[in-house]
Amino acid sequence: MCTWITEKASVSGHGKGVPDWIPLTRANVYYDHPVSAPLDHALIIDFVNEAAGPGARVSVELSAESARELLRAIQAALETGQAQHDLAPS
Repeated sequence: MCTWITEKASVSGHGKGVPDWIPLTRANVYYDHPVSAPLDHALIIDFVNEAAGPGARVSVELSAESARELLRAIQAALETGQAQHDLAPS
């Protein structure tokens, strides 16, 4: 059963689209049936720039295990990176 429950987050960054980098303003995150990944269900993240139209989009489909590992890696990178930058001389 598809739930269509979507979590939304405002973001600031760029993503590699086709053919160029695009500014990203929102991430839509949901757990449902993927379009491409050979999985029954996937965590799907659509990074979009709504003002630029439907083509301004970067999408990923991850297994639940991969999504959890990505969360761990993001947290570790943020903590380590921020700590290193806080120690750097101004």
